[in-house]
Amino acid sequence: MTRDQYTLTDPAKLYADIEPHAQRQPEPGLDAKLDPRADLGEETYRGTGRLTGRKALITGGDSGIGAATAIAFAREGADVAISYLPDEEQDAQRIAGILRDAGVTVLTLPGDLKDAGYCRDLVAKTVDGLGGLDILVNNGGKQIFNDDLTTLDDEQFDDTFKTNVYAMFWITKAALPHLKPGSAIINTTSIQAYKPSDVLVDYASTKATINAFTKALAQQVAPKGIRVNAVAPGPIWTPLQPSYGQPEEKLDEFGKDTPLGRMGQPAELAPAYVFLASAESSYVLGETLNVNGGIPSP
Repeated sequence: MTRDQYTLTDPAKLYADIEPHAQRQPEPGLDAKLDPRADLGEETYRGTGRLTGRKALITGGDSGIGAATAIAFAREGADVAISYLPDEEQDAQRIAGILRDAGVTVLTLPGDLKDAGYCRDLVAKTVDGLGGLDILVNNGGKQIFNDDLTTLDDEQFDDTFKTNVYAMFWITKAALPHLKPGSAIINTTSIQAYKPSDVLVDYASTKATINAFTKALAQQVAPKGIRVNAVAPGPIWTPLQPSYGQPEEKLDEFGKDTPLGRMGQPAELAPAYVFLASAESSYVLGETLNVNGGIPSP
């Protein structure tokens, strides 16, 4: 029997054949060079029409969690625009092909989230190309480890905040005038917002900011019928990790300190985004949905 997200499985033994090991990629990293390859749900995600007719924009949609979410959205019937860095074109085109195979309209929109103009144009191109917008997933992120604050330079600190926080602000602000009642905004935060690592001071700080932004904005736009929520991943196997997101020597043990004893796969995140995007979560606002292998969190 072919496994899908509805198949009863032992979560502690799932993905036992995908073991991390020490490796290094230049930033921003590619799924195409990740070893072992992450599971994005290409072979396992089965749609049931939960997002038919919806129009979604996903930043960081070329790889990792963003790509898995894009695949799930497309198979649930949504048209999808993905944002990614030009250096990630190889990954983006592969994902775009998978989305088109689902029979939906797909936009590929390369650019740099640190650029306010690009972020605003991203929304305009999505609305024009898809004929509207009613799901926004702010997922694109930057994570570079640093083990000494005195060597964390202004440029990295600024780039991390611009990519993770400012882009979310710019894109959401541009998107709000287009979002009708029933629309959803989903931000990607992290276990780092609650349990920060000593080598990720700047990254963890952005994720805590995203949590607060999500909860505040959810209250502001609720009367308009727009729902704002967040997903907080734990240790998930994506190109972010070996492209200086973690010290190389720590990759062999990546995720093994979770109660499940393993790292997670992007395919395990996608259903959370589908739930928060769909009408099934109509009474869920300002929520942070933790998908972290059992790590205790608020």
